[in-house]
Amino acid sequence: MNLSVDIAGVTLKNPITVASGTFGSGMEYDEFVDLNALGAVTTKGVASVPWPGNPTPRIAETYGGMMNAIGLQNPGIDTFVARDLPFLQKKDTKIIVNVCGKTTEEYVAVVERLASEKVDLLEINVSCPNVKEGGIAFGQDPKALFAITKEIKAKAKQPIIMKLSPNVTDITEMARAAEAAGADALSLINTLTGMKIDVKKRTFAVANKTAGVSGPAIKPIAVRMVYQVANACKLPLIGMGGCMCAEDALEFIMAGASAVAVGTANFHNPYATIEIIEGIKKYMQDNQVDDIRSLIGCVK
Repeated sequence: MNLSVDIAGVTLKNPITVASGTFGSGMEYDEFVDLNALGAVTTKGVASVPWPGNPTPRIAETYGGMMNAIGLQNPGIDTFVARDLPFLQKKDTKIIVNVCGKTTEEYVAVVERLASEKVDLLEINVSCPNVKEGGIAFGQDPKALFAITKEIKAKAKQPIIMKLSPNVTDITEMARAAEAAGADALSLINTLTGMKIDVKKRTFAVANKTAGVSGPAIKPIAVRMVYQVANACKLPLIGMGGCMCAEDALEFIMAGASAVAVGTANFHNPYATIEIIEGIKKYMQDNQVDDIRSLIGCVK
């Protein structure tokens, strides 16, 4: 039985990774999850300098999910390279580094710093709804997305995955822009912009007012967008958005994703990724599927 998949020339032993920002750099989950069993570990966003993130409160529960406005808090590339990368490099899994910034120059600075590091793929976060500058503007304007993708691709030594925002009128327009600019792969979807009001306190539940909505409530939207993009461009896709179990992961794969990132599920079940991998194996055994690749985009 073959569970391995290919993302831009990088072979993952199975199609399961984690969604950036939900798993740290793996250290927090190391006692719960055998990181060697994952197809890849996708790190929290890394910027050129430390970011403090947004003011608290930054998280709120919603029906069928959660909202976050962390604001990509991170210790910066220097600490990441000195502390987090050596830890991950000891594991038998692929490393996907999520890169964030507020300007093209900031993204490029991180990409260039990682050029000589043992990292397999770069996921470029141009779609975070909780950052005032940079991310969301690049992620919602196809011309801006084209320009930053082209700039990063010119400097990157590893294949680049552009992370798409669902907060657009036409996700396929964004996918085509990234593809035309030379992206090697796409990941989607990032969180949907939402709001929650605390009626007892008569104020916003999250200090940022708006926040990114994730969890099972958004999965049907995510599956639809993965399907649309899979049929609009030729790039390999990493699907994400509310994947909680093996059946959810298989939906993304059948819609056209080569790999699936598990996010919100990690917060209430730290074993979710391993359970999903085992569930996919069982599905393949029960249905006489020899190669996971035969399921990618099988629903037309």
